[in-house]
Amino acid sequence: MDYQKVKAMSSLCNDEIVSELKCRNGFAELSIETKKAAVQRVNETSRKEAEDESRLPVLEAAYMTILQGLGENTDRQGLLRTPLRAAKAMQFLTKGYHETVYDILNDAIFDEDHEELVIVKDIDVFSLCEHHLVPFFGKVHIGYLPNKKVVGLSKLARIVEIYSRRLQVQERLTKQIATAISEALQPAGVAVVIEATHMCMVMRGVQKMNSRTVTSAMLGSFREDPKTREEFLALTKNAMKLKT
Repeated sequence: MDYQKVKAMSSLCNDEIVSELKCRNGFAELSIETKKAAVQRVNETSRKEAEDESRLPVLEAAYMTILQGLGENTDRQGLLRTPLRAAKAMQFLTKGYHETVYDILNDAIFDEDHEELVIVKDIDVFSLCEHHLVPFFGKVHIGYLPNKKVVGLSKLARIVEIYSRRLQVQERLTKQIATAISEALQPAGVAVVIEATHMCMVMRGVQKMNSRTVTSAMLGSFREDPKTREEFLALTKNAMKLKT
């Protein structure tokens, strides 16, 4: 028997042994489900990329029209590829339309006997104001009271990104983040505070350079229990003072 046949048979035997061990330990079903989820995520990503690619020419043409409407010469060297670059940038800045909370949580929710306040402060946020399509940016502070379940801390930042990568107003963004965490974790309460600078106020309009907008959303215990709410707000205020 040649070497290649021996190697193939050995590989087959090893696979069968591993499969048998997984079955004996009750892991076979989990392994299959994990593989299915991985394949589904790959397929979904490929589909989204294909959709973005198909829409790119329309966006590129739209930016070409905008530049021409401004009186620019779109044939000059500096602007030759600007419509395409702008189209790709806009797709990236609004990629949250193609994502959901459940896409990113995966297996990041854990059973944990912890019922005290969890806070993640100073999460950077960048979004586009839907009224003028100019940026607003700042910090997000998130707190929640677990109800026997906790989430990987990085996932809170990812939830912020999903909703901020859309055309937004700060008030709605704040509520969407809080609601998403509440629905996913079913905690005793959720609190979200966003402090942001809006370029539509800084670059145009009233042109107030130092203006900041603060919004909050309180759900569950944070709305019903003044002490819990005050504890969260006191900690986030300390974070804001450190930045000023």
